[in-house]
Amino acid sequence: MRRLIASDKAIPDLTMANPQPLRSPKTVVFVGLMGVGKTCIGRRLAQRLDIPFVDADKEIEEAAGCSIPDIFERHGEKYFREGERRVILRLLDNPVHVLSTGGGAFMDPQTRAAIRERAISIWLRADLDLMLRRVSRRNDRPLLQVADPRAKLQELIDQRYPVYADADITVDSMDGPPDATLERVMGALAAHLRRNAVAAQ
Repeated sequence: MRRLIASDKAIPDLTMANPQPLRSPKTVVFVGLMGVGKTCIGRRLAQRLDIPFVDADKEIEEAAGCSIPDIFERHGEKYFREGERRVILRLLDNPVHVLSTGGGAFMDPQTRAAIRERAISIWLRADLDLMLRRVSRRNDRPLLQVADPRAKLQELIDQRYPVYADADITVDSMDGPPDATLERVMGALAAHLRRNAVAAQ
């Protein structure tokens, strides 16, 4: 299947050409590394689509009764990933919504297969410098509690970008107002839905 990529040279905002409200038949799942704006853009997209927004990390913390950094510290990453998988599989059974996932969620083959089957995945992609600027504002990223966060982020890019590329849609996160990236997401999602509708005819 040809996958849609919306970048600086991407299609214009197709939602402007189509006055009909955009409706997604499936849950829209944001994947990508930390700092790309999955929660920020996801919440705005949910408002535009008039459907609920769910942050998988918040759901994991509620299910565990503690924060994600605490889960990592007490039980390790493997334990966290198992819980993350269970929570996301449960959330995918809910009515259509926008779901923001943690950076490692899409790396799990079972989670990735479930998202592919039951949702539309959008990879929010950003360059290293932009992500580093954004994540430096917070110190609650377990994978970045290292001497060289930049090197760690580069390592995650090398490991994860080839897998994120399996997402249905790829959109470059912009350095600027979130609404600029949101419009890019809306246009790419509209194009994806129209293409699938034509293919189904």
